[in-house]
Amino acid sequence: MTNDAHCHFFSTPFFAALGGAAAIEKLGWEPPGTAEGLADRWVAELDRHQVSRAALIASVPGDAASVASAVRLHRDRFVGFFMVDPTQANAAESAAQALASGDLRAMCLFPAMHRYSIQDDRATRIFDAAAAVPGTAVFVHCGVLSVGVRKRLGLPSPFDMRFSNPLDLHAVALAHAQVPIIVPNFGAGMFREVLMLADLCPNVYLDTSSSNQWIKYVGSSIADVFRRAIAVVGPERLLFGSDSSFFPRGWVSDVYLQQSSALDEIEAPADAKAKIFGGNFERLFPR
Repeated sequence: MTNDAHCHFFSTPFFAALGGAAAIEKLGWEPPGTAEGLADRWVAELDRHQVSRAALIASVPGDAASVASAVRLHRDRFVGFFMVDPTQANAAESAAQALASGDLRAMCLFPAMHRYSIQDDRATRIFDAAAAVPGTAVFVHCGVLSVGVRKRLGLPSPFDMRFSNPLDLHAVALAHAQVPIIVPNFGAGMFREVLMLADLCPNVYLDTSSSNQWIKYVGSSIADVFRRAIAVVGPERLLFGSDSSFFPRGWVSDVYLQQSSALDEIEAPADAKAKIFGGNFERLFPR
């Protein structure tokens, strides 16, 4: 079984925030159409690659409804994630309302993108909203943040990496011990720090998503990253992610193949691979 913990749902509202049809034409990508149509296309794509389930991420604040529509249509295939910007007025209240529908099961925070500390009271209220709905996870992007679509469109990315350190999550994770916290991309360059965090906080999970280009900063290899992560965190708290996002590219099978080969290289047991590529996702987000 393969489950993907990190797929972006690049919906029509997502592209509207980047310039709409003109942005899609400049990128050379295919228009997403309706949320329901895009959901059907993702199911066909997952079927083609024999992927059982995927987390779909609403990738701009305010687009939770698109992912919720996809989940309602294919509840057995998708788990709904949505981005929240705690600096926006009534962010916690809006997030709580989105969770109340039962269609969405994780909130995504990007402190560097929206320029706030994860220790800010506004962020704490998001964790409180998650704690109020058992089974809700919080995804927190740490480390290097680079949004490829913005680069290709020539749009500015006024992010602030002062807010990217995984260690800032320590007290928050301890205070919300019942809330699963997912840090994507192995901490995106702050690998040492994210291992410290996960070692101290058993509710912290790491997702393995993307090509992990951050490895160039630490002079390692993806095989060594897996070896060290398994040694500190264990295979039970690693979630495979592809960081797939747009069509016609679709699901990025090369990421799966690279990571599977890396686990073979370090001679990871079959049961460890099964947990990373599917079992942990099933346990965290039961059907």
